[in-house]
Amino acid sequence: MLRIGAATVIALDDGQGPFFEPRTRAFPTATPAHWRAADAADPRALGADGGWLLRFRCFAIRYDDGRTVLVDAGIGPAGAPAAAWAPTPGRLPESLAAAGIAPADVHAVVLTHLHTDHIGWAVVDGAPYFPNARYVMQRAEADAIRDLGSPAGPYAIAPLTAAGVLDLVDGDTPVAPHLTAVATPGHTPGHQCALLDSGTDRVLVTGDLLVHAVQLVDPTLPYAHEMDPVTAAASRTRLLALPGPLTLATAHLGEAFTAGK
Repeated sequence: MLRIGAATVIALDDGQGPFFEPRTRAFPTATPAHWRAADAADPRALGADGGWLLRFRCFAIRYDDGRTVLVDAGIGPAGAPAAAWAPTPGRLPESLAAAGIAPADVHAVVLTHLHTDHIGWAVVDGAPYFPNARYVMQRAEADAIRDLGSPAGPYAIAPLTAAGVLDLVDGDTPVAPHLTAVATPGHTPGHQCALLDSGTDRVLVTGDLLVHAVQLVDPTLPYAHEMDPVTAAASRTRLLALPGPLTLATAHLGEAFTAGK
């Protein structure tokens, strides 16, 4: 939990489990020196077998006036598409309840991108799980879902569109007070982050802008599952260079919050 301005950022656990391939394959150009630095920076991401222990998190931004914004929707229930590779069912409903947040309390859901471990609780049984929320996604991401035939399309995007609650945006877009959806393409064509800026402090909810501390050690390191590694590295480098104090709220690192610089 992190306090910034008139809002509180709350990390919401949805699950954890070993990554499905060796981390050296996921980051093929990382050197032993990169790994030593990354393991020192984020030791909780190192599994007992030396593999990559992956966390799955969403974040709630709760304003003092009662508004709540959720960033990402996790791996989802047992029947969600992420079940093919991630530890479903996720725990997001329990994590929300522990934070005192009911699904009906959520006013907006920022979906960072189309990957199945970030859209799982967007809908349940074909209906929006957060009944009073608008869902915010970059238009380029929705187009990519359609063009690539991603399972996120029929599972989440089609029901959200049918319900009339999907807001497609183009580029950096205000979502709530001091909160901006920031376009960060590369991991996927329409990837976005959520930037909460109080004027003196910033929290960047990263989605998959970076997925392991090795990309903090060297933001130019490509990740094997980025659709456009060059553009992803440029987005990472640009956001990590934001002026002033920056805290990263990360979906997959061992710690939910880490210093961005």
